[in-house]
Amino acid sequence: MALVQIENVSKIYQTGEVEVAALSDINLSIEKSSFVSFVGPSGSGKTTMLNLIGCLDMPTQGKILVDDRQVGNFNRQERAVFRGDVIGFIFQSFNLFPVLTAFENIEYPLVMIKNEPENKRKEMILNVLDSVDMLNQKDKFPDQLSGGQKQRIAVARALVTQPKLVMADEPTANLDKASSINVIRLMRDMKDKFGTTFIFSTHDPRIMEEAEIIHTLVDGKLA
Repeated sequence: MALVQIENVSKIYQTGEVEVAALSDINLSIEKSSFVSFVGPSGSGKTTMLNLIGCLDMPTQGKILVDDRQVGNFNRQERAVFRGDVIGFIFQSFNLFPVLTAFENIEYPLVMIKNEPENKRKEMILNVLDSVDMLNQKDKFPDQLSGGQKQRIAVARALVTQPKLVMADEPTANLDKASSINVIRLMRDMKDKFGTTFIFSTHDPRIMEEAEIIHTLVDGKLA
């Protein structure tokens, strides 16, 4: 059963008097518990695609269904609530709070989005830290962690709310080759363990080898 269904979707940005078609007439579906990569050169529409699926932006035309809900019809508040309930995010720059420990960074969405009680929060955080093999780093601050360790914490933070879908835009862009492959394999392992659907973008051919399904974008169109 499809977790994401995209039907005749286009996205046009207006720059002054010029219209730029970031995506043109996209049709595809993504099944539950998939590990999917969008690939293509810079400017091909990868980030736009992830932003639309992740409810960070809205299509100019067409229909996007995520978890059987037509997210293109949501208002701003509805998109925010839906993201908190259904979607996790992993960013290429990690986006960890420098003044919070690894534990506290993972705790943040449980406080701000889920409003979970303290005892349950602690259990959930320790479980996900164990899953990404970072329990022994839980009290360290981001500047005490390597790039690969920071991204593991970012993966844990994305997973702690138990989302159905995790979006990762160039999640290995700031990592060396070994760390990049380790993080992608970690994400795939988490998909197998929790049944989470991962959708990520990359232009690195070494990382493409780890994906189960690849969609190639060229000039805003599926190749």
